[in-house]
Amino acid sequence: MFSSLKSAIDDLGFINGMLYLLGRVMQALSGGRSRLIRYHIVAQPVSREFVPVCRPSATEKVIEIAAQEAIIESFPRPPEVLKSRFSRGHVCLAAVNKGVFAGFLWYARDHYEEDEVHCRFSLSEPDSTVWDYDVHVEPRFRMGRTFARLWDAANERLAALGVDWSCSRISAFNRQSLQSHRRLGISVLETLTFICIGSLQVALMSCKPFINFSWNGAGRPSVRISLRSRP
Repeated sequence: MFSSLKSAIDDLGFINGMLYLLGRVMQALSGGRSRLIRYHIVAQPVSREFVPVCRPSATEKVIEIAAQEAIIESFPRPPEVLKSRFSRGHVCLAAVNKGVFAGFLWYARDHYEEDEVHCRFSLSEPDSTVWDYDVHVEPRFRMGRTFARLWDAANERLAALGVDWSCSRISAFNRQSLQSHRRLGISVLETLTFICIGSLQVALMSCKPFINFSWNGAGRPSVRISLRSRP
């Protein structure tokens, strides 16, 4: 137990390391009915003068996907989830390597309904801000440039739309994801902690409404994301 605690604190810092282990204990004791989830809400700048990180590739392309395309059958998400995303007007960019699905990235305008916890994220400047989510790279392509190519494609499209910032949530317990996004120049805006015990959810947030109690989704918090104070 001590070695696990030390490892978690070394990787995540004292507070996040302690909360990560507390969440693991909660999950184990409750048989999976209790969870502790902690997010950083981050913003990544989108340069109006797009400069690609990766050179063009003859084998790997990133394309925008429509709801009826056959490649969707390779997506590692339930069909009903994908159908809901497209029906809400969310955009999917997919990486294809020699005709094989390699990964995807999604983004939404105006607002996003979180599906891991009960929470709605609203963008106060939807004309110049998007919400990106569910960035996924297939295991066999994670040592290559797929992640960077997805972001290249997203930045190129968003810059053309006049978008300045792309916001998202990252698990405070996912060190690898945080490091990857820091290389892209993220700014941490807020931190949100969700304690879920059965149908009860308690949210502790660094922004309004600061504290929220909801039951089975009823009364879920709505968090408004603003970047007006950012440089």
